[in-house]
Amino acid sequence: MTDTRRRVKVYTLNEDRQWDDRGTGHVSSGYVERLKGMSLLVRAESDGSLLLESKINPNTAYQKQQDTLIVWSEAENYDLALSFQEKAGCDEIWEKICQVQGKDPSVDITQDLVDESEEERFDDMSSPGLELPSCELSRLEEVAELVASSLPSPLRREKLALALENEGYIKKLLELFHVCEDLENIEGLHHLYEIIKGIFLLNRTALFEVMFSEECIMDVIGCLEYDPALSQPRKHREFLTKTAKFKEVIPISDPELKQKIHQTYRVQYIQDMVLPTPSVFEENMLSTLHSFIFFNKVEIVGMLQEDEKFLTDLFAQLTDEATDEEKRQELVNFLKEFCAFSQTLQPQNRDAFFKTLSNMGILPALEVILGMDDTQVRSAATDIFSYLVEYNPSMVREFVMQEAQQNDDVSKKLTEQKITSKDILLINLIIEHMICDTDPELGGAVQLMGLLRTLVDPENMLATANKTEKTEFLGFFYKHCMHVLTAPLLANTTEDKPSKDDFQTAQLLALVLELLTFCVEHHTYHIKNYIINKDILRRVLVLMASKHAFLALCALRFKRKIIGLKDEFYNRYIMKSFLFEPVVKAFLNNGSRYNLMNSAIIEMFEFIRVEDIKSLTAHVIENYWKALEDVDYVQTFKGLKLRFEQQRERQDNPKLDSMRSILRNHRYRRDARTLEDEEEMWFNTDEDDMEDGEAVVSPSDKTKNDDDIMDPISKFMERKKLKESEEKEVLLKTNLSGRQSPSFKLSLSSGTKTNLTSQSSTTNLPGSPGSPGSPGSPGSPGSVPKNTSQTAAITTKGGLVGLVDYPDDDEDDDEDEDKEDTLPLSKKAKFDS
Repeated sequence: MTDTRRRVKVYTLNEDRQWDDRGTGHVSSGYVERLKGMSLLVRAESDGSLLLESKINPNTAYQKQQDTLIVWSEAENYDLALSFQEKAGCDEIWEKICQVQGKDPSVDITQDLVDESEEERFDDMSSPGLELPSCELSRLEEVAELVASSLPSPLRREKLALALENEGYIKKLLELFHVCEDLENIEGLHHLYEIIKGIFLLNRTALFEVMFSEECIMDVIGCLEYDPALSQPRKHREFLTKTAKFKEVIPISDPELKQKIHQTYRVQYIQDMVLPTPSVFEENMLSTLHSFIFFNKVEIVGMLQEDEKFLTDLFAQLTDEATDEEKRQELVNFLKEFCAFSQTLQPQNRDAFFKTLSNMGILPALEVILGMDDTQVRSAATDIFSYLVEYNPSMVREFVMQEAQQNDDVSKKLTEQKITSKDILLINLIIEHMICDTDPELGGAVQLMGLLRTLVDPENMLATANKTEKTEFLGFFYKHCMHVLTAPLLANTTEDKPSKDDFQTAQLLALVLELLTFCVEHHTYHIKNYIINKDILRRVLVLMASKHAFLALCALRFKRKIIGLKDEFYNRYIMKSFLFEPVVKAFLNNGSRYNLMNSAIIEMFEFIRVEDIKSLTAHVIENYWKALEDVDYVQTFKGLKLRFEQQRERQDNPKLDSMRSILRNHRYRRDARTLEDEEEMWFNTDEDDMEDGEAVVSPSDKTKNDDDIMDPISKFMERKKLKESEEKEVLLKTNLSGRQSPSFKLSLSSGTKTNLTSQSSTTNLPGSPGSPGSPGSPGSPGSVPKNTSQTAAITTKGGLVGLVDYPDDDEDDDEDEDKEDTLPLSKKAKFDS
């Protein structure tokens, strides 16, 4: 068997800074004659071919990461990594590498660039600075070697940077660049490439100020065109001067601002396109370049923000109907980029930025733009709106409420029509664009739905002493906007199934349902009144019949969220409208398939059972038990039936219920909460927790005569029998929804499929509805055998008062009385003692 400790994957870093998998094999270390030194060898596990042969160079910096990775740079821009299957194998190879380099294996990097040799420290004390070769064409190779040798040492980098600053060396190098180009001296141009690239890696702001100045930056880019690794030089300068055009959508009068914009664009271009992809070890050596671009952007935003004439002209042209489409698109794109730049600002500066835009009227301008037909313009406007909402949703909410208030007379008239009222409010334009998104994947609609959720989220709403934003805004939203949001839902659910069930419509309705579900969870009476008054839940549940499972599950999730609130207003609405019917139908149509729909529906009923929501429990059992009683692969529905029967017993015989409490509790008075808790414990007591044959009565009541309990139970059983016969006649006529429908014929007591165990459970009193083993039905399974004395049977039942719960027992439905002898001893004790 192959040793898995040495099993590795070999990775190389590509130009896109992504790791490419070169294969899986087994690594070893040994002396390689050809390389004249200890080397790492990886042979493929598939065919034994050589995947890697790398000499362990004493000066190469190896890094150990995450206990199973070893990373190093084999050559310039060629990074390698070994990913080990086991930590032990990684440790073994790491020890070999450290042994060759004379390092302690406890380190995570073998060549720490911060470490300085004794020789360098000595140089530091004895030599005040670094002397550069004279800047001549013949000495370019010497300069390139000096720069390359200085990069590994922080001390030498510092000295080199100071020398370059003090002597104006960069400008001299750029003069040589022109000479080399004129002479077509390719070798000299290659040396200049290496020198300029090395100066970038010195990471010094003072050097960047010189290199990125108006007079030098294009020559610096020119030097970087002559990469020795390329057969032909790049044409970056041609692109920047001829292809890339600077557009002033609004004329910029400040020359300093214009120069800063040009500089930032070119430096960004150098970072993204001109400089080669940095290796693992060069990544942090360009941090100052990132900072240079960052602070330039901050400065540009500040200068534009202070130019009131510029911003005034911008917003005036944006909203002017006379502005042509192409010009408006350029203006919107500029504003979008302007907002994107603002993300680099510090929080206090960003506050001032958005406040300035708000004062200039950015929200009314966006409202005008969003009402236009140009898709690209609307898309850019949506991105700008997202910046505003994510930064300050309260500002947007305040604007739309003020807008509605200012146009109060018009708004009232249009709100009554409920057709054109959405056109006057910014938030309704957002909802409309979400609903009308033409993208098959609804990418824009998803973005807009997220913005709407932020706007209606009470968590980011303000509450002050004289004003509550939540109350005001939610009142506004449900009055002016909610009908626009629910319009596609209501339009598609007028029948018993969705009128349109294509994929795009289903995706849109799923988004609407997601937002409505969020409202149910986070809003209070606003959403409750809306759902009940508009009968929204019934319309949502129509979507349970969709052919798209994800939409049906969204509808179910919406109802589950409502039930999870345990609000009796919602519960009464659900029961009155028989809103479990679509769920039960979907459950039955799903059949025996074990999928997400099956699990989600069962979880909903399980929640009702566990939380003991009495009204819903009674409603489900009274109307849907016949349809659900055969589901035996989970105990959820049988558990609901037990809950229901417990409720019925307590309602029909409060005297017996109080007697059970006396039997169960000590003689001193307890509060109602304690009684409920102990009652619950009593009902859920498992018979397995008791000793065989032990009577379930409190010790103080063991001496109580059975005849004292038998009389009230006998009377209670007779009342139950009479009531059962009446209920049979009524319930056999009841269909699933309370109307005459052939869907299901539901009856509580006509079923005879309850097994012996369930008949002996706490809630199935002899003679109670749904108890097949009641006296008077001797042929039914579970009835007391004729050879068992009535007194003996009732003695046990009297001790238990017919209320011991066996939730975990599950016997076959069709067992007859003769199988009673096979019951566990504890059960026999309860039936035969």
